[in-house]
Amino acid sequence: QVQLVESGGGLVQAGGSLRLSCAASGLTFGRHAMGWFRQAPGKEREFVAAISWSAAITYYADSVKGRFTISRANAKNTVYLQMNSLKPEDTAVYFCAADLRVWRIYNGSPGLADFGSWGQGTQVTVSS
Repeated sequence: QVQLVESGGGLVQAGGSLRLSCAASGLTFGRHAMGWFRQAPGKEREFVAAISWSAAITYYADSVKGRFTISRANAKNTVYLQMNSLKPEDTAVYFCAADLRVWRIYNGSPGLADFGSWGQGTQVTVSS
C-alpha cells in the first residue's frame, strides 16, 4: 500500500519561503514520477510541479515557474518542493502525488489523472 506523508507547511509572510517534503513508502520510489498539486478554498485542485523518476525532467505550472523548485532524493524516498517569493495567492492545501506507472515521461504538464496515489495534504498560508 502506497503512503505519502507531506510536511513543512505553515504560515509565512508574502515574499518568504517554505520547503515542503513528502515521504513515500510502499513503492519502488526511484521508478515513479512524483508531483505536487494544490487546492485553495472553493477552487479545484491544480497542478503545481512534477519530476520524472530520474529527476532529469521537471515540470511547472506557469504561476510558480521561477519561484518554486521540485527535487527528489531517491535514496530517501522523498520529494521536495522549495517555494520562494511566496504570494498570498499561493495559499492552499498542498498535496503530494505519485504516478503509480513506472518510467513515465509526460508530454506537457501532467494532470490529476496521471497520479494514482495522494497524500493527505499540508496547509500553506501566505499572509500579505
